[in-house]
Amino acid sequence: MTKCSFPSNSPPPSSILIIGSGVFGLSTAYALARRDVFSRTSITVVDRAAGDSSNCDPVFPARDASSIDSSRIIRSDYADPAYTALAAEAQKQWRKSDCPDDLGAEGRYTESGLVLVADDIPSQSPAQSPPAAKKGAPPAQQQKAKKNGLGYVRASWESVVALSAHDPELASRIRELPDAAAIRDAVGTGGSSGSWGYLNGCAGWADAEKSMSWLYERVLRTGRVEFIKGTVTSLVHGDRTVTGAMLSDGRTLSADLVVLATGAWTASLLDLSGQATATGQVLAYMDISEEEEQQLAKMPTLLNLTTGLFIIPPSNRVLKIARHAYGYLNPTDLATAPLLPSSDTPDSDEPWTISYPLTAASDPALSIPNEGAAALRQALREMIPLPALHDRPFSSTRLCWYTDTAAGDFIISYHPHYDGLFVATGGSGHGFKFMPVLGDKIVDSIEGRCPAEFREKWAWKGTTQVRSVWDPVATEDGSRGGEPGLILAEELRKPDHAT
Repeated sequence: MTKCSFPSNSPPPSSILIIGSGVFGLSTAYALARRDVFSRTSITVVDRAAGDSSNCDPVFPARDASSIDSSRIIRSDYADPAYTALAAEAQKQWRKSDCPDDLGAEGRYTESGLVLVADDIPSQSPAQSPPAAKKGAPPAQQQKAKKNGLGYVRASWESVVALSAHDPELASRIRELPDAAAIRDAVGTGGSSGSWGYLNGCAGWADAEKSMSWLYERVLRTGRVEFIKGTVTSLVHGDRTVTGAMLSDGRTLSADLVVLATGAWTASLLDLSGQATATGQVLAYMDISEEEEQQLAKMPTLLNLTTGLFIIPPSNRVLKIARHAYGYLNPTDLATAPLLPSSDTPDSDEPWTISYPLTAASDPALSIPNEGAAALRQALREMIPLPALHDRPFSSTRLCWYTDTAAGDFIISYHPHYDGLFVATGGSGHGFKFMPVLGDKIVDSIEGRCPAEFREKWAWKGTTQVRSVWDPVATEDGSRGGEPGLILAEELRKPDHAT
């Protein structure tokens, strides 16, 4: 059985080491630093944070972390009422903007509204195909989808309607969009997408990089957290206990409790077989004129959950087009296997393979595959019919790396085999919006008080068996578009990939 907390008859850990300073790690550090029960606990955050080019100071989080970007959708629109309620709790904080110090102030949050849509007829294979079957994934991962985009959007509408019963403002700002004409009218650009959906006027978007800087500054203000720049290469452990982390420069950091919050890099340190897989998602940015920005100033975010394609309203004369999809896998053989579910070693001599993030930090020339660029172009033409934009070159592109779980649930749990190890990962492309409340929920779970509605969802679901073959998972909650099982290297080798 998974250990649920530090021993009830013992004091809190005297030291906690958080590996990773993305939204999971940084929010956890902030919550720990503000909680009386940990007032005598030393708190350390270590991350592979790169130095700012203008000085030698480290920057947290690392620039290629999924938490860092120009924008992230902030919504309470979920097919699962538990996430709807938690996102609504977080959104109360996002909407605060009266004082400069409030989270939503100074351009960190913009309430543009969200048009959430889907197509009546799902595309041919993505929502119905085994997620990686054609790429040779093991039979265990060749599962069928239980939901599609339209089913997700309808369930999300029901969740938001139920939430609005206790929120008059929300009730006044949501409406069903029963057909393409209604969707076009709500979007207001002359473009459209999907055949059914709804408008939630209480949703918006956040400047992710500014928001993470806001959170980092608040962690520093506590005076309780030490930040260390370093790349963790392995967890230090015995047969039953994790005691710290080894860094690439040979240093060892020790702690009574290690919180692993390394996002898409987690599987290189800890076996997540059958639980989570790193997937690369395509984003593109386009420079636009002041006049073009004014033409689009009143548009809501438009997200189609059948295709996964979405566009967020422009800011600072930059337009972002992206896709929330099955994403690309990047199978990579590790030199050393990660910490396994028990002290056993793999029976096979085959290399340990995971999907490992490939980012511009390690390959400055990296661009997105042509398959992804073509999809983003199609979204642009469909959603924003301004001809001057349709063939304009992207100013930049990026692969954003998710940590996908099968149901899109987070993993927030003590490890069942190793004392002293707590895991906080599995954002599945939707964790950022919970930033104002996520750290407190994680620390509640560290104390053994995980919210009842999330105990099963966030529980460790791995086995004690050492796997024999690579077994990537795909998120099959109905929210993903695109084609499943795409291998990044294969797609990049195809001609004319994006520029």
